Amino acid sequence: MRQPFLLNALNSWLQRAGLAILLLGNAIYQLFTRPIDYRNTTEQMMFVGPASLPIALITAAIIGMIFTIQVAREFLALGASSAVGGILMLSLARELCPIMTAVVVAGRVGSAFAAEIGTMRVTEQIDALYMLNTNPVEYLVIPRLIACCIMVPVLSILALVTGMFGGAMVAINFYGIANQVFFESVKTFVAPWDILCGPIKGIVFGALIAIIGCNWGLTTRGGAKGVGESTTASVVTCLLAIFASNLIMSWLMFQGSGSGAILGQ
Repeated sequence: MRQPFLLNALNSWLQRAGLAILLLGNAIYQLFTRPIDYRNTTEQMMFVGPASLPIALITAAIIGMIFTIQVAREFLALGASSAVGGILMLSLARELCPIMTAVVVAGRVGSAFAAEIGTMRVTEQIDALYMLNTNPVEYLVIPRLIACCIMVPVLSILALVTGMFGGAMVAINFYGIANQVFFESVKTFVAPWDILCGPIKGIVFGALIAIIGCNWGLTTRGGAKGVGESTTASVVTCLLAIFASNLIMSWLMFQGSGSGAILGQ
């Protein structure tokens, strides 16, 4: 009994994943061929960005502090205190802030997309849009896709600044690292490409969150129970997609030795 259930669940997930790819292609096509609903897009940007800002900044500050605590004592023991700021900034810019921001947005925004659109599906509001000659992709998906692709990189940049100052506060006040030494280390270690790669990842993560959340909502079946299952599944799928895409992008961006990236070589 258990094996068929697992196979059915996997088959359902694969079908939804395939539909998500088709939805992305459809959304990109309509993005360049249909007029954008700026009012709806602005509303979604406010929901994705400013509404997510406090938790993203608090999380970034805490991560910066924790990372500094873990690194500073070891580097001090090795006599490499001058490298603490640079290592912190590299880690935040390349990996921690883009990933952390995407996880926060996936949990808060991706789940909301799936729940809202899933509720519209099971209450036949999606069918009503078709009757009103309104394309659900144009009305529901594209504004959310644009909002996530714009606001996730912005949140990632703000989180980077917050995480850096959180780490600096710990390094300066608790480990006695001079303010000038810390920030000079940041200038020495960090290249413009390191700062740029975070927003690039943010665009990809934002697109994944929007498409997966909307697709799982549009493919919801089974009433209130189905909405709950789609919401949970969308968040789990978003997280898997974020980590998998981050692995691929990190491998492409930071091949070779040293701190140089592909565009910086």
